[in-house]
Amino acid sequence: MTTTRRTRIPQYRIAETVAAELRTRILAAEDDYALPTQDQLVKEFGVSYPSIREAIRILETEGLVTVRRGKVGGAEVHRPDRSSAAYHLGLALQGDRVTLGDLAAGLRMLEPLCAAECAKREDRNEVVVPVLSANVDQCTELVDDGLAFTQAAREFHDLLVSFTPNATVRHVVGSLVALWSAQEEAWAESLTKRGEYPSRDEALTAVRTHRRIVDDIAAGRAGEAERVACAHLSATQAVVLDRFDDGVVNASSAAARQAIQSGQRSRS
Repeated sequence: MTTTRRTRIPQYRIAETVAAELRTRILAAEDDYALPTQDQLVKEFGVSYPSIREAIRILETEGLVTVRRGKVGGAEVHRPDRSSAAYHLGLALQGDRVTLGDLAAGLRMLEPLCAAECAKREDRNEVVVPVLSANVDQCTELVDDGLAFTQAAREFHDLLVSFTPNATVRHVVGSLVALWSAQEEAWAESLTKRGEYPSRDEALTAVRTHRRIVDDIAAGRAGEAERVACAHLSATQAVVLDRFDDGVVNASSAAARQAIQSGQRSRS
């Protein structure tokens, strides 16, 4: 008589299966989606509490949930956004010892294309130009406030990318812009503390260039908008790289992650 031996599925594999299903739900759901309680998940999947807790831990390490402890505890769901994409991309670049110069070169290839695409939009004067113009006006008022000016000026680049019609380009280039913005804001804060922030004239030059890009977009001059955006990036990046050195991209520090996350909140 042959005895059939039951193979026990390892707990971690069960947890991964549950995590995969919950991950799919989170990514497909609306922004207000709430994760069921552990009791509900145990009943639904027919697995143990340790397996459910491990599944939630997997999602937590991916940044999709935050577990709150205590009487009002639970798992808060987070849909992925540009800041999380930028953070994980930054970790990959940092782990591969990619330099700020390499990141800057990548942006020079990709971000100017976004300016050109904005200039090709039929609704550019109703949707794109008013928002970019308002940002340029804000930057003009902040030319004497180094760190605040840098944050507002970087937002111009974020907005430019956000109006790009192609969603894939928006997400990919937006992640690179958010990552560079975090590096540049850290640079600006460091110089401000030392009293070495670039001059008012340099800030005004950036403002004039931003306004010229807006004018080219408004007029539908895609090629010129792309050319000016590329030249502008080269000039501003050179200032950062020259004064802050061409070190490795840093996304792992608390300051860098905070800059990426705060930038996403203020620009969303």
